[in-house]
Amino acid sequence: MAEEKAKVDMETLVSLCRRRGFIFQSSEIYGGLSSCWDYGPLGVELKRNVKEAWWRTFIRERDDVVGLDTSILMHPRTWEASGHLVNFTDPLVECKSCNQRFRADQAWAMALNDAAGKAQHYVSAFDRDELARKAEDYAKKLPKGQPAPGSGTPFDLQHAAGELGKIPCPACDVAGKLTEPRQFNLMFKTFMGPVEEDAAVVYLRPETCQGIFVNFENVLNTTRKRLPFGIAQIGKSFRNEITTGNFIFRVREFEQMELEYFVKPGTDEKWFDYWVEQCLNWYTSLGVKREHLRLHEHGKEELSHYSSRTVDIHFLWPMGWDELMGIANRGDFDLTQQSKFSGKELSYFDEETKEHIVPFVIEPSAGLDRAVLAFLCDAYDEDTAEGEKRVVLRFHPTLAPYKAAVLPLSRKENLAAFAKDIHSELRKHLAVIYDDTQSIGRRYRRQDEIGTPFSVTVDFQSLEDKMVTIRDRDSMNQIRVPVAELQKTLAAKLAGEGFLVLPPGGVVWKVEKET
Repeated sequence: MAEEKAKVDMETLVSLCRRRGFIFQSSEIYGGLSSCWDYGPLGVELKRNVKEAWWRTFIRERDDVVGLDTSILMHPRTWEASGHLVNFTDPLVECKSCNQRFRADQAWAMALNDAAGKAQHYVSAFDRDELARKAEDYAKKLPKGQPAPGSGTPFDLQHAAGELGKIPCPACDVAGKLTEPRQFNLMFKTFMGPVEEDAAVVYLRPETCQGIFVNFENVLNTTRKRLPFGIAQIGKSFRNEITTGNFIFRVREFEQMELEYFVKPGTDEKWFDYWVEQCLNWYTSLGVKREHLRLHEHGKEELSHYSSRTVDIHFLWPMGWDELMGIANRGDFDLTQQSKFSGKELSYFDEETKEHIVPFVIEPSAGLDRAVLAFLCDAYDEDTAEGEKRVVLRFHPTLAPYKAAVLPLSRKENLAAFAKDIHSELRKHLAVIYDDTQSIGRRYRRQDEIGTPFSVTVDFQSLEDKMVTIRDRDSMNQIRVPVAELQKTLAAKLAGEGFLVLPPGGVVWKVEKET
């Protein structure tokens, strides 16, 4: 059975993002650089809005979490203490025929067995759907009268148990050319200073959280926080991934939104469940459908070396279900390790017990780029308007790059000047765009496709009655409002409040939550 997938395919989404200025291939004029992407004029606004929404929910609206912004380059002992120099590896397999390299745990193989259950052929692929198709294709090519082979259980190449010599490459289908898996460290190494020597080696951070742990004492001393409390930051991280792809889903340079929540040992499970719920609520509050999210509890064999429990929130991507973010119970591993390697005591004095304790840490860790991609996927919709297909990004107003568009019906000087005055006034309060190119219908479609919640149409009657038309992106309904009330009306609509049109006096204000 085919795996469940999102309603929009990745090719369509990538095309829209490039065409409308959300995301471009990095260094495109040179042919691009694999897995590196640039955020365009609309993409950078969307990304900033996601960051701001996260910061507002998890830091600004709470009195138990503070923020931090730490350096990308850190003392190399940090990564020795955290275990990254030894444990931050992935199993690498290389094909000696096509020279492709990929993660052994992300490539699949399956034996096709004869009647006696002995493998007579192997197929391999990068996903199970393709694996099944290759097995079907093999069966179709068999001579007439030869029974179709039975299919074994799919397994990843990390568990090929010495069978790699018989398995074809999932990229080029040449058999006998795959190397045995070897561990590959994912950290980017560079040198600090003018001399490239071992003493000058530093690493681009693979995660932001270690900057929080090494600053635990600084934050504790300057904020006087009491347990439980959190420290959060948003910042760039770098991982030299073996296998990248699926647009901005898996890249080598990315931004993280991480929160380390310090709690008393023994209360960690309660707080773990609390933060799983908080993270789910954040995504759904910003428009992600709950049925597109599910929880994956890590088994013992999946847990990282520092974690006693991890739950991933999975999202229904165009390529199927996969990780959106994770919540981990890191215990006291990080503070204990950084204390051991630095010689500095990183503990908390408990006023109740009069003892120094090492807090446990609950970590909600989200990738900003994956969050952006998830919001794009769930916002994408297609419907029909005036007999034509309409593409709409139904962003939550908080995330929409522009909150409103000002659209003059004509470029004639007197109307354009009036519309530009309205735009200039609105931009003091909202992110708005001015658009006077092509017909009003095409402009509506353009704003729908980039997710602008409201369009403000300025027509020739506006010059006489000083009223404009507001069009709603989702319903396409329109109302007429006085220019003097426009900013207030848009602010209320963006906040989820309603207005009521009564003849003949235009708009009468009514605070009314929409259903």
